[in-house]
Amino acid sequence: MADAETPEVQEKPKSPIVKIILVAVALVVLVAGTMVGTLFITGFFSKPVPTADQAIEEGATEDGQGEPKADGQAAGAHGEKKAEGDKKGEAGKDAGGPPKLNKKSPDSPRFEYSYSQLEREFLVNLMGSRKVMSVQIAVMTRYDDRVVENIKKHEFALRSVVMDAMRMNTEADLAKPDFRKELAIKIRDSMNTLLEKYEDFGGIEEIYFTSFIVQ
Repeated sequence: MADAETPEVQEKPKSPIVKIILVAVALVVLVAGTMVGTLFITGFFSKPVPTADQAIEEGATEDGQGEPKADGQAAGAHGEKKAEGDKKGEAGKDAGGPPKLNKKSPDSPRFEYSYSQLEREFLVNLMGSRKVMSVQIAVMTRYDDRVVENIKKHEFALRSVVMDAMRMNTEADLAKPDFRKELAIKIRDSMNTLLEKYEDFGGIEEIYFTSFIVQ
């Protein structure tokens, strides 16, 4: 009896969906590899080189200082500038006050002078005398308009302190060679003290008599 023929097993063809998935995965891998390679070549993954300014700032941060240093010179220069600014005093700005006004000419270190005359005269009796003193005064300042504005704002209080300074003088004081100069200083100091009380800043630098009568 002849052997029975063994039936041939035919392979089942692969599904077209699987082929599509494999092709898609291969494409994704290829595209991703190409992108990574491109970024690597262009230096995307390398740390950018800091600029000179950034390097100075980073050095200052590492030293724990608030401002950058260049071989220790920046800190020294800052200290010298601060010391120089402290020495300016009258030449720059008084504590808590406005800055002085420089003249427009860049070649001149001098300051701009401003004058303002108080409109009403001051009339008082001399101490222990029947004589009266009548004066008109003008103020000089090298600060901005806020000084004059403060004088106008506190005019009534200022008139009071000016007359108090005037009435403290006697007939004997009139004979002193520097009487008017000393009286101007007393009036200036009295006015500045009052302005500092109400405005935290005086700013009156000189007092001038535009009229001075004793009779």
